[in-house]
Amino acid sequence: MKPDELRKLDAYFKRTFMNQALQVKARPRKSDSCELYLGDEFLGIIDRIEEEGEVSYNLAMAILDIDLE
Repeated sequence: MKPDELRKLDAYFKRTFMNQALQVKARPRKSDSCELYLGDEFLGIIDRIEEEGEVSYNLAMAILDIDLE
């Protein structure tokens, strides 16, 4: 993803979840997705989807059962 997209997504997550510790980071060797972190903790992958000239983003987040305890 382009740096401008990463900045916009970063601002969106910080604003939406009211948490300045959230960070959107580029993925090495991947241009169609980025990563979401809370501090140093990896939260998920954000995929960029482009269909019929429209762009959307999909956040995929895995939650382990041990994290629910």
